[in-house]
Amino acid sequence: MMQPAGYHLAELNVGRFVAPVGDARVQEFMDNLDRINGLGKRMPGFVWMMEGSGEPGTGNTENCVGGDPLAVANLSVWEDAASLETFVWGTVHKQFYERRAEWFEVAPKMHFVMWWVPIGHQPTIEEALERLEMLEQNGDSEAAFGWKYLKNANMWKTHGCQVAAE
Repeated sequence: MMQPAGYHLAELNVGRFVAPVGDARVQEFMDNLDRINGLGKRMPGFVWMMEGSGEPGTGNTENCVGGDPLAVANLSVWEDAASLETFVWGTVHKQFYERRAEWFEVAPKMHFVMWWVPIGHQPTIEEALERLEMLEQNGDSEAAFGWKYLKNANMWKTHGCQVAAE
């Protein structure tokens, strides 16, 4: 799928911590959250990220998903898939991505979705969760998709999740 003119790429990634924020098992992740988020915000092609309270070291972790305090989300908008792909797998973010099993449970179902948003639109968490549900129910479509749907995206093939949710 090619990027439509006048649109940016939104992404939602939901994870469930192995322990509550403040627990030693997730502390290294939390200690690096501001650094990794700050790197993302400085990347070419970054547009917007859903923010939490703004408290140092918390990212967006206080905005839990579905009332589950261990379920957290990252929601951001990028100019294009190449910009997001470069951040995810072409920076130090990759090291944290590769270690995600230390801090997050293995997702029992879909936990990542992308979709096109009109330039200037900042999606809500509700909108993003609806897109995730669309992907889960219908598979890749123009309304909600994963990396394999993007013909020009390739880094995920060697760096992406090896175990896919059914």
